[in-house]
Amino acid sequence: MKKILLGLLTLGLVLMVTGCGSAQIMNVPSQPISEKTTSAAVFQAIKKAGAGRGWIVRKSGNNTATATLNVRTHQAVVLIKYSSKQYTIDYQSSMNLKYDASKNTIHKYYNSWIQNLDNAIKVQLSLL
Repeated sequence: MKKILLGLLTLGLVLMVTGCGSAQIMNVPSQPISEKTTSAAVFQAIKKAGAGRGWIVRKSGNNTATATLNVRTHQAVVLIKYSSKQYTIDYQSSMNLKYDASKNTIHKYYNSWIQNLDNAIKVQLSLL
């Protein structure tokens, strides 16, 4: 019984340590927009997609938006550049996500948040 309990405890520790890993920061390079549209419509699609995934999207310049995601004590901020023909998503800053500039790494959940945002944007753009 003690061996089983010790084995389960060891397994739990291994899972806990490996579950909180870091990964290379994922940016989304130039994504083409096949629909004929305007940059204003693209911004609205980005804003709607972000809101649907919990991101707060604000216009931060000409054809530029800043998107912020707050999850418990964590925060991710990305810069989205867009036009009527394409968009990009680039890391801007974060809090409590183990960001390491020298290694270009961040908490592994960040990348799934970015993938989800990118997929949501593609869905909204397909509805234009």
